[in-house]
Amino acid sequence: MDNQLLRNIPKVDELLRTIEQCGCCADAPLQTVTEAVREALEELRTGLKDGSLQALPDADALCARIAALVRQARLPSLRGVINGTGVVLHTNLGRACLSERAVAAVNDAARNYSTLEYDVQNGCRGKRYAHVEGLLCKLTGAESALVVNNNAAAVLLILSAMAAGGEVVVSRGELVEIGGSFRIPEIMESCGCKLHEVGATNKTHLGDYERGINENTRALLKVHTSNYKIMGFTKNVELDEMVALGRERELPVIQDLGSGLLLDLSPLGIQDEPTVQESIRAGVDVVSFSGDKLLGGPQAGIIVGKKCYIDLLKKHPLHRAMRVDKMTLSALEVTLRSYAEGTALQEIPTLSMLAAQALNLRERAERFQRALLDANIEAEVVAEWDQVGGGSAPTQLLPTYAVALRPKDGSVDGLERAMRIRERPVIGRIAHDAYLLDMRTLREDELPCVQQALKESGLV
Repeated sequence: MDNQLLRNIPKVDELLRTIEQCGCCADAPLQTVTEAVREALEELRTGLKDGSLQALPDADALCARIAALVRQARLPSLRGVINGTGVVLHTNLGRACLSERAVAAVNDAARNYSTLEYDVQNGCRGKRYAHVEGLLCKLTGAESALVVNNNAAAVLLILSAMAAGGEVVVSRGELVEIGGSFRIPEIMESCGCKLHEVGATNKTHLGDYERGINENTRALLKVHTSNYKIMGFTKNVELDEMVALGRERELPVIQDLGSGLLLDLSPLGIQDEPTVQESIRAGVDVVSFSGDKLLGGPQAGIIVGKKCYIDLLKKHPLHRAMRVDKMTLSALEVTLRSYAEGTALQEIPTLSMLAAQALNLRERAERFQRALLDANIEAEVVAEWDQVGGGSAPTQLLPTYAVALRPKDGSVDGLERAMRIRERPVIGRIAHDAYLLDMRTLREDELPCVQQALKESGLV
């Protein structure tokens, strides 16, 4: 280590003056620039001490490094990415993307004062959920509706209000666990309910429910196994049978639908996903489902059902702790209007991606491949299969096409990292010793951005 080099490292004040003169950080707060200067100087000291740096960079290089650190420091931690994984409802990437109309509605509600709890027709205080309750009732056929911050909260509120201090009968094959170790048995315990398991993992009969009912029973619970499937030698009790049993024993029937659907997606190749309307028609008393999965809206827990039970939920103390804000309501309202107006498949990105035809995805992949012909990279169009994601339709795979990239100089892992650490990250997946960019989740307008990112990665 050369002590003279260490002594020649500029001081913070000197560098700040240099930065001011070059103007590379003119729009950044002084505190942010100062922290970046200190970080850059510490990098120099560390490099000289461990031998990875043999000489001090010139002023231009040092200013460029500081400007890069400033840009990095000012990036939001939560920011948009380009999803090239092919997983439509990617939980780690935020699940459903909002429609353009919904984004505009959120912007309007966030930027301005709003009619959140104000009735403009009568000039008095309004009801927060009036913006979506009527739409939910119209779309599902339910008597009443309520929205909380996610479906886990919805289940918690329902069980707390309707079954605290008693037992809830549920099939052993439906004791689901979702992300974050949220388990039905544990949520029941936290609600003050006692779980009464009936049947076996693979087979539950109506008689099992009948024998499970006693003087402490408060409700019958059916949970849609949206994130797994039990296949083979199986038996489930149909909704209409459970509803009939509930009425006979004067017990409410609750259903956790998980993803929740307002449209039949079987024409898109997604089978065995029940719609909310089917549950309401079957007579289920209370149904809960997510807003940011197959519905294609914002994160929310949507509850629909009989008015007497929804009113009970609205009066429960937990309801206020779980209520949603104006931005969620504005996005949800517009999303529901797309369904009501019959434009959901065209407007809601989740549905549009799921509906994308393999032939169109192949044409998009081939166009993208041709755009990379002069790059220092091998690009091949490959047939793949996509998952819906978000715990929805776990056994359903959708045919798709991706572009498989292999750098001629450099590694696939290096390319993946270079794309991932950008200011606007590009997230792909590695398979078959290649970096795959799946066309199902890549919008047409994002392809030039991805192409530019590949050029700037230094590996192509």
